[in-house]
Amino acid sequence: MEEGMNVLHDFGIQSTRYLQVNYKDSQDWFILVSVIADLRNAFYVLFPIWFLRETVGIKLLWVAVVGDWINLVFKWILFGQRPYWWVLDTDYYSNTSVPLIKQFPVTCETGPGSPSGHAMGAAGVYYVMVTSTLAIFRGKKRPTYGFRCLNIILWLGFWAVQLNVCLSRIYLAAHFPHQVVAGVLSGIAVAETFSHIRGIYNASLKKYCLITFFLFGFALGFYLLLKGLGVDLLWTLEKAKRWCERPEWVHLDTTPFASLFKNLGTLFGLGLALNSSMYRESCKGKLGKSLPFRLACIAASLVLLHLFDTLRPPSQIELLFYALSFCKSATVPFASASFIPYCLARVLGQTHRKSL
Repeated sequence: MEEGMNVLHDFGIQSTRYLQVNYKDSQDWFILVSVIADLRNAFYVLFPIWFLRETVGIKLLWVAVVGDWINLVFKWILFGQRPYWWVLDTDYYSNTSVPLIKQFPVTCETGPGSPSGHAMGAAGVYYVMVTSTLAIFRGKKRPTYGFRCLNIILWLGFWAVQLNVCLSRIYLAAHFPHQVVAGVLSGIAVAETFSHIRGIYNASLKKYCLITFFLFGFALGFYLLLKGLGVDLLWTLEKAKRWCERPEWVHLDTTPFASLFKNLGTLFGLGLALNSSMYRESCKGKLGKSLPFRLACIAASLVLLHLFDTLRPPSQIELLFYALSFCKSATVPFASASFIPYCLARVLGQTHRKSL
């Protein structure tokens, strides 16, 4: 088993080496792709835009959050290596020279490597966007020639995005090829599953709280169980600190628990927003159906969330960092779906009354 994995890992190292040597000029492109594929953009950019169609925005957030939670559990089970530390840590190259692998500021993630979170997140989120766009344009009518062309274009675009994300993660020495393939397939599976779940669109705040607590309790319980059995689930943090080229490239917000708290905060914030009186007053009334109002909400959300994203919780105290990450993440969907529409509705309502 170990020998087979070593061969698989060596193939990944050779793939990374090939890309880095032959596509040096594409370095900035691959870094940009990796940054764009980060789930942070699903929360801070894509959700505010897609909330123009509320059901799509809700599904997009559920797929991103639950998909990343599943990714975390898989990573704890599969114990996946990462190229940037494996190539320096293994004795596979004891009789030959160790391949030279370049590291980048976004390389040194601290969690296990399999499956790829970037590939899984991008596959799930973009699958939701493609299928939702096709459903909107098709409606209940028979497919036309124009719709078939749109179908082909969107799916070609989808696979082009996935290919670039996968190549990016391999180029940056963050993942092996088999890990990004597993990520893409897992992301599509999660997104397709949620296309058949209707309960997420009218879930009560109590349900959101229970699901948030369950996801946290399961992850924590699983962590404590394996730790009790002598399994150190934070083994990758030591690898990252030891083998990363620069200590400042190792960030606390890439640890498994940081990801968990951010995702749970996002889900809780969505439940809080959709069940708030501010949401009902602003988005469910006559004004909420107005396209100019929706577009104004999107513009305001993107600007405010961009400013909000610049705030970084202090990382000196780990528990405080996790708690603040939860609160910050909860604020994002609450602001986009509830607070900002409510404020705009009040301002527009007062302006309208003054003009009468």
